Amino acid sequence: MSFYDLAKSRYSVRKFSDKEIESEKLEKILLAGRIAPTAKNNQPQRVYVLESEDAMEKVNKLTRCVYGAPLVLLVCYDETEVWHNPLREGYNAGEVDASIVCTHMMLEAWEQGISSCWVGMFNDREVSAAYNLPNHIKPVALLPLGYADKNAEPSPRHDEVRDESETVFYL
Repeated sequence: MSFYDLAKSRYSVRKFSDKEIESEKLEKILLAGRIAPTAKNNQPQRVYVLESEDAMEKVNKLTRCVYGAPLVLLVCYDETEVWHNPLREGYNAGEVDASIVCTHMMLEAWEQGISSCWVGMFNDREVSAAYNLPNHIKPVALLPLGYADKNAEPSPRHDEVRDESETVFYL
């Protein structure tokens, strides 16, 4: 499948089956995150695989957006390892780096036949407290992963794409 076809076919799954993800597929997904580009290749991402009964119970209390997935990736960055742009006051690349990592894992998951849904609907302080994350580890996204339920379908707006003239500008 071409990258374009992969990107176009992927959608946010909001209903998962209870089928477990094979360890070799999960390893490929995690590897895709490890090889993702980050600013200065600092690799500040920290990915927590939430799969134990306790971890899943906690995440289901922290957000309603797990959708029955058998596991969730908690994607964070280490504030002590991020690149700071000297030309932009107060800017660090941590959230962008973690987002790039999460995107790579999301797309590799789809390539492996594993569905996902990028989730930002959570309180980062509550997530940090629930998983005892050190203060310098900053949550960015939750990525529920699993096989789509047979009745899962894209949102009605999935195929809506704004006109290029609204989003692309040539200078």
